[in-house]
Amino acid sequence: MNKVIRWGIMGLGKIAHKFAEGLAFVPDSKLIAVASRDYEKATAFGEKYGVTYCYDSYEAMLNNPEVDVVYIATPHVLHYQNTMMCLQKKKAVLCEKPFAMNLKQVQEMISLAKRKKVFLMEALWTKFLPSFQRVQSMIEAEDIGKIQTIQADFGFKAPYDPKGRIFNPALGGGSLLDVGIYPIFLAVSLLGKPAEIQAKANIGRTGIDYSCGMLFKYNSGALAVLSSSIVAHQSIEANIFGDKARIKMHSPFHTTQTQVERIERFVKDEIIEIESEGNGYNYEAIEVGVCLREGQIESPIMSHADSLELMEVLDWVRAEAGIFYENNA
Repeated sequence: MNKVIRWGIMGLGKIAHKFAEGLAFVPDSKLIAVASRDYEKATAFGEKYGVTYCYDSYEAMLNNPEVDVVYIATPHVLHYQNTMMCLQKKKAVLCEKPFAMNLKQVQEMISLAKRKKVFLMEALWTKFLPSFQRVQSMIEAEDIGKIQTIQADFGFKAPYDPKGRIFNPALGGGSLLDVGIYPIFLAVSLLGKPAEIQAKANIGRTGIDYSCGMLFKYNSGALAVLSSSIVAHQSIEANIFGDKARIKMHSPFHTTQTQVERIERFVKDEIIEIESEGNGYNYEAIEVGVCLREGQIESPIMSHADSLELMEVLDWVRAEAGIFYENNA
């Protein structure tokens, strides 16, 4: 692998801009190619970030031998198709969350990556942030004792557009995959797969979940109380209650902006100072570079097993809540 990791981006929406901005903080990495079905969009994006190659075809970008790894930022329903396309061309992949629409698709993606011996990772950026890494280390050290309860939510009021990504069932719309994945990810990362799940959803007029409430129960006795919404602003906070103290991840808990606080007996005990740089998307890109230079096909931080477990839980929530997606039931 070259010393400089050469990136391509597939799909040039809002999150692709965030990733491109984050790459500026990644040593020995360079964005060299972008692809969109809209050539004007591709060239405008390319001009903004000094990109050498701008394509109106995903296939054309994948045929460029200079591209080492592709960041997939297309709509949810295209993640599986686009990832498989990249892997067939033996291009390393960092695919935006959710990894795919269901467990079967994730299994097929991972199977192909292993057969082709090509790197594949889910871009769940929160797991790589210094704030989350610190929380995880505090939990492992039992700094708050044994976890008893996790409370986390993520909701915002989205402008209603039945054809837009958020409300369109054909694009994998709804609160669960868009933002509910973050509270679920937190619970699964810290406690693993639950023993029991209860979930209820408010299904809106386009057939997608406007909001979802979830209760996870673990064999340890721990509970996770989680919710998501695209029709109401929620706190976007997370509280992790142990039998000695609790950790509060202030809003927005999934980003570099969160403030981590240790609280004992509901009296402020300690604000944890956490340094970070960039917009946060740089940390997952750094991990990709490390893995590629070491010849790995998966990350030890966000492993294939992690993605499989997360998608298994998401599928379970969907089944309990009665959430269905077009052609991906």
